[in-house]
Amino acid sequence: MLDALPLPSSIDSRAGAASLRRAVAADADAIIGLLSDDPISAARGDVASAEDRPAYASALDEILAEPSNDLLVVELDGVVVGTLQLTSIPGMARRGAKRLLVEAVRVRSDLRSSGIGSTVMRWVSDHAAPALGAAMVQLTSDAARTDAHRFYERLGYVGSHVGFKYTLPHG
Repeated sequence: MLDALPLPSSIDSRAGAASLRRAVAADADAIIGLLSDDPISAARGDVASAEDRPAYASALDEILAEPSNDLLVVELDGVVVGTLQLTSIPGMARRGAKRLLVEAVRVRSDLRSSGIGSTVMRWVSDHAAPALGAAMVQLTSDAARTDAHRFYERLGYVGSHVGFKYTLPHG
């Protein structure tokens, strides 16, 4: 886990005061639910099936055990309503600049456009990245997520690169 992150953190949105904190094993079902609540994730197999739960639980344990990774959740009124993964990446390019990679940002579908996502992403750039010594925050977004692209652009992110993925036959 990324020990330098200033967590837990209080965040405010139009939905109310929430808490951003590190995920724990007991959050696995809520995180799985957030992934399956997203049509693009669901089309990739994140359907919250009981037989997949051990794989998710193992992944959560592995993320939290890795010093350069963390998985965070947003709690509103005691319920997990959002999640994101952060990875600190040291690099040689840009004079050895460190990057903070943001992945798997999800907000419960009935709370999208409530300000939770934008507040969390501002926390990433204003608090997490400086705490980790990152020179930039980067993320990828599925080409089909046009609403998400507009969301990130409103926050100042620039679509500067084209990303590529290769899915292994056994993966």
